[in-house]
Amino acid sequence: MSSSAADPSAARLNSDVRQRHPTASATSENVEDTSQQKQQQQQSEANAAASRVKKTYGKTPDGTVFVVPTTHDMVTQLLDPREPKNLSDVAVLAIIALHFLAAYYLPWGVKRPLFAAIFMFWRLAYNVGIGYLLTIQSKYKLLVTWAKRWKLFENPATGKNPRPWLYNLLKKELETKIPQDYKFEEAPIEYNTWLTFRRVVDLILMCDFISYCLFAIVCAHKPDGEGLFMCTARWAAGITLVGFNLWVKLDAHRVVKDYAWYWGDFFYLIEQELTFDGVFELAPHPMYSIGYAGYYGISMMAASYDVLFISIIAHAAQFAFLVIVENPHIEKTYNPPQPRVRCESEAGSQLQEFASEYSVPSTTGRHDNTPLPVHNLIGLKNLDFFRITDVAIVLLCAYLAVVTMVTPNTRFYQALFVLHALAWRLWYSFGLGVILTMQSEEKMFTRHFLKYGESVGEAWRQWKGIYHLSNCLCHASFIAACYKMYEFPADWTYGWALLKHVVGLSLIALQVWTATSIYESLGEFGWFYGDFFFDSKRQLTYTSIYRFLNNPERVFGTAGLWGAALITWSRAIFLMALAGHFLTLAFLAYVEKPHMQKVYGRNLRDDAGVTKFIKRSLPPPVTEWQQSIDKVLDETKHFIDEFVDAARSRLATGSSTIVKDTSALFNKYPARLTLSKISADLAGYDPKHYGLSLAGTRVVGMNEKATGKESPNARVLKDVKTQAFEYGAPIRVKWTAPANHSKKDWVGLYMVTDNRSREVTEVPSLGRWVPTNPGEYDTTTDQGILVWDQPVEKKSEDTDLVEGEMIFEGDKLWWTQGVFEFRYHHGGGHHVMSISEPFEIQIPKFDDEHMGVDISGEVGERAVETALLPVIRNCLDRDPDIAPSNAEERFGGHVERDGKYARRVVYAIRHMFGIDFAPAVVLADGNVRRLAWRICHAKEVLAPFSMSHTNGRTTPVDSKFSE
Repeated sequence: MSSSAADPSAARLNSDVRQRHPTASATSENVEDTSQQKQQQQQSEANAAASRVKKTYGKTPDGTVFVVPTTHDMVTQLLDPREPKNLSDVAVLAIIALHFLAAYYLPWGVKRPLFAAIFMFWRLAYNVGIGYLLTIQSKYKLLVTWAKRWKLFENPATGKNPRPWLYNLLKKELETKIPQDYKFEEAPIEYNTWLTFRRVVDLILMCDFISYCLFAIVCAHKPDGEGLFMCTARWAAGITLVGFNLWVKLDAHRVVKDYAWYWGDFFYLIEQELTFDGVFELAPHPMYSIGYAGYYGISMMAASYDVLFISIIAHAAQFAFLVIVENPHIEKTYNPPQPRVRCESEAGSQLQEFASEYSVPSTTGRHDNTPLPVHNLIGLKNLDFFRITDVAIVLLCAYLAVVTMVTPNTRFYQALFVLHALAWRLWYSFGLGVILTMQSEEKMFTRHFLKYGESVGEAWRQWKGIYHLSNCLCHASFIAACYKMYEFPADWTYGWALLKHVVGLSLIALQVWTATSIYESLGEFGWFYGDFFFDSKRQLTYTSIYRFLNNPERVFGTAGLWGAALITWSRAIFLMALAGHFLTLAFLAYVEKPHMQKVYGRNLRDDAGVTKFIKRSLPPPVTEWQQSIDKVLDETKHFIDEFVDAARSRLATGSSTIVKDTSALFNKYPARLTLSKISADLAGYDPKHYGLSLAGTRVVGMNEKATGKESPNARVLKDVKTQAFEYGAPIRVKWTAPANHSKKDWVGLYMVTDNRSREVTEVPSLGRWVPTNPGEYDTTTDQGILVWDQPVEKKSEDTDLVEGEMIFEGDKLWWTQGVFEFRYHHGGGHHVMSISEPFEIQIPKFDDEHMGVDISGEVGERAVETALLPVIRNCLDRDPDIAPSNAEERFGGHVERDGKYARRVVYAIRHMFGIDFAPAVVLADGNVRRLAWRICHAKEVLAPFSMSHTNGRTTPVDSKFSE
């Protein structure tokens, strides 16, 4: 049956129509307006309005609008005795009767081949004959042209009709079937042609179905050795499928009416909105897909492989009819192509608009990073031996095929191939899932390529190659394992051998169709998870298979695995299918679903077409129970989401809040700590005579008061003396000690969390220390000593004190962010005499939005240069021979020779701008200006992913780099 309408399936015609006729008046002149007359008038107007509402208006290609009369379905017209009959009905019934007579009287040995040939004749008449007529009508309006040429509907009274008998016959035939709202002479020629075409269709469709049923009857038998239980189950399943098929056909006709059932839009269009409901929410092309379930139910009841195979052939022919005849007409009628591009500027603007959908900037004016829909990977037609991905896939698959063929089918090699296929399945689902999760959360894959100065487009191209290669080898290795485990049946008629192969191949075909439908709906952008890489501003559309299922891979996407398991009938392959199905479900639940919720949020629909249909079909008690369960689940999910979000926010900001909390904690204690336990070599030394003070380049804007209890910038509600110094800036330390202090005393730099004890340092200094006096150690450690043993003016009768000053810079610093402290140690040991107040090393984050700077413009690049220059000078030790004095000056040769400088720079850039570069990029650029340009370009690419909205709250994606 036809399903041509606005959708490739079909559409229900809305009962609300446009009113084209004025309201009829029922007033009477010169008659007293009594109450009875008023009631009659109101009733008349109501009847007229009801009559108008039920009317359907059609429109021919030349613009003629007409009222479409009400018609009935084929079965009602032929078999309902209450419906008027005409000559064509008698002819159809007579031909059907001949089929029954042949099935009854012909010899038994002739019936099976004869009815197989009869059915194939009517099936060809359906798919080829009707298909040809519809095609020429769609392309050339040839059926209407023939009617005009032969003057089939010309009134003989005009003298132009050479065959008045044919005119009178057609007039009687058509008007007999439509007694209301139809006049043969007044109807447009397109509508009369369609009505005539319907009579041919009735004959073909009825004979097609009757001949199939008769063929099934003559082939039906009871299999040898079949028990009562199996026979009952077979018939019950068959009857269920036939009943389901009947419901599909009836509901489809209720939705599409005769207009779409008989391909009316090949002749004229309905001036109404097209809506979709009923069975058309259950499956794509329901009259051609699930509408053929009855064929397989009849095959089960007949218990005949002949019926099953001829059903498969007929079903495949129907799909060919859909693809070749209906779909092209649907695309032409309801999805016309866009207007042709007139000029290069217009083409350029369209390319610009396409590129803007992905928010991929280009500093050169060309959108080289835009994922243009050319040079695709999927499909044999896109195989390109100039592309390394395709060459690698072909070579590896060929290598796998050769190994599969030459190795023996021993248990060892079978186990080896199964484990090989399992490894690829784990990598394809779990390994790639981990990569996509990291890409979704922190753009790990993109950052890796930006690190080496490449673009997001290059990152996506490389990801496409990895995913495509993994996909192909995952399936190729599974096919190789199935080949090793497969045993060719010795007798195809024994047991379930043939049925297993038929059902298995059907499941494989179902998976192939599902994958094809997904690819057609999503394109390469969606197939390769493009929205994990680009900020796609496209609205979600649920077309093709996604109209019916939110995640078709959940069921149909692994049907081929179970089909292969049926064909091989191997426990190992069954376990492989189970593992593949489980991994697919896990991938959907833990990789795709969280990302879709993060990117599209409330735009995601809750229920697909099938789910809506099932919910509407449930009885009221079940619906109420289901709603109560959904409410409980939603409340539980809401509670869990809130708990997880709270924990995530704590972890996301933990690096900085812990720093500030630690600072506040240590400010509760005095800088000088009294040792509770004095060792023998410390006799005579009082820790209160020792002290440390700091001086350095302060980080601007670090003395804020409390801004609230939330956010990383929250601070305690009091003045805080904790100092924050710039990353890499030299720090001066002044120390105070008794005049008789040990000349081997030294000061070391540590992170506050590295030592549990306040009396003894537990970790080595790793070179980050300076002695108080020169000459006590080797000359390299003396670097940093500025002043030593300068007398301190007495303020009382206390012990004579001396002071000194040292500087920590270069390798004596910690080239990382955190909270640190200096420790004064006695006599070359690790006994602590004094601890400085804690201080923080911080890289100020460059917030272009807060500063009001457009990072993509020249002003933005200059702002980045200004912010970056002092940081790089610190990273290069402020050495005039290494560090630049302006943005254009190249770095000194030491940077290329010693990689530590580049590592310092990329660390600073990562925390300052959120961009992760490789050290080689610093060496390649060589100055601040080029680095600033590269940073701006990278920030343009990553800008759409800098913030994501989850549950109505804005959360940094790159949380580990946030302050």
